[in-house]
Amino acid sequence: MPGTGKKKKKKAHRFYDYSLLFTIIFLTAFGLVMIYSASSYKAQLDYDNPAYFAIRQAAIAGGSFVAMYMVSKIDYHWFARFAILGYALSWITMLLTMFSPLGVASHGKKRWLKLGPSFLQFQPTELVKISLILFVAVFIAELGTRINKPKPALVLIGFSLPLALLVTANNLSSGIIICGIVFVMMFVACKIKWPFFACIGTGVGLLAAAPYIGHILVNMHILKDYQLGRINVWKNPIMYSRSGGYQVLQGLYAIGSGGLFGKGLGESLQKLGFVPEAQNDMIFSIICEELGLFGAISLILIFMFMIYRFMVIAGNAPDLLGAMIVVGVMSHIAIQVILNIAVVTNSIPNTGVTLPFISYGGTSVLFLMLEMGLVLSVSNQIKLEQ
Repeated sequence: MPGTGKKKKKKAHRFYDYSLLFTIIFLTAFGLVMIYSASSYKAQLDYDNPAYFAIRQAAIAGGSFVAMYMVSKIDYHWFARFAILGYALSWITMLLTMFSPLGVASHGKKRWLKLGPSFLQFQPTELVKISLILFVAVFIAELGTRINKPKPALVLIGFSLPLALLVTANNLSSGIIICGIVFVMMFVACKIKWPFFACIGTGVGLLAAAPYIGHILVNMHILKDYQLGRINVWKNPIMYSRSGGYQVLQGLYAIGSGGLFGKGLGESLQKLGFVPEAQNDMIFSIICEELGLFGAISLILIFMFMIYRFMVIAGNAPDLLGAMIVVGVMSHIAIQVILNIAVVTNSIPNTGVTLPFISYGGTSVLFLMLEMGLVLSVSNQIKLEQ
């Protein structure tokens, strides 16, 4: 009979952030174009194939994209079960890299872990970043409002800081990023903000005073000689052009010669052996030279749009766990972009930070894609009423 049946409940449809997905695709594709442009000269000389680096990156990016999409379709709560396992694996892989024959040296430091044949290597620091994001997010979600109390907050710091310091001892730039990720996640979760502002003020003060107290810090074994050298280069790259300032100066020449609209894609002169490893940390200088100030600002605006999408997802996440995962990934991307651009423009001392999705590096793009998969998974759990 009409009117006697029960009203059907409105079916909840799940959201999926295609704006973020398309941004990831665009940045990855743009990165491949710039890697080809920046590395073609070196690849031709070393491997007799100008597309060598671009092909390798494209293969890893393609596989990583598939992994990202698969992760995005799995409920992020399932991954939370492995937070402690990921934390433990981070310790194991870092210790194996630093203190076992499986560690492979790069630029005087053991930063790669050999998994088998020579081509099967990865940087454990990238595993630490995603593992710690998940671990801290689960920890904060379990604590809830108790994170505002001193003791639980100190416990979280006690779990995070030793691992961050271990990474810092091996790779300063990654250590800074990891500390920054935990810092931002705790800042967002805690109501009491003054300790965080005090830490920021102390950090800015130390950075400003570093050129003047560098030798004291070396004598106190807080800084190492090569780190003091980077500070001296930052302060006066021309004076130290033969002992570390060469790369910085060449990067600045590339940025300055690009002008407003650049020399044109593929027309960089600094990539012809002047900027060492132009496809890695210094790729932003090649972007500035070839695409000019317009291209550089456009890229920064795209990263800002990505950060905006993270904020939208975090603000609409189904629970605190989802929100904190997104905040962790957002802080990772934001800190790494800021540090890379600051290093290339010599605003801070050289720390060897890659530009997310743009710089060459298989391990980096793999774990970045997995992080994006977690964020998209959170977005996919947002329910839309119809």
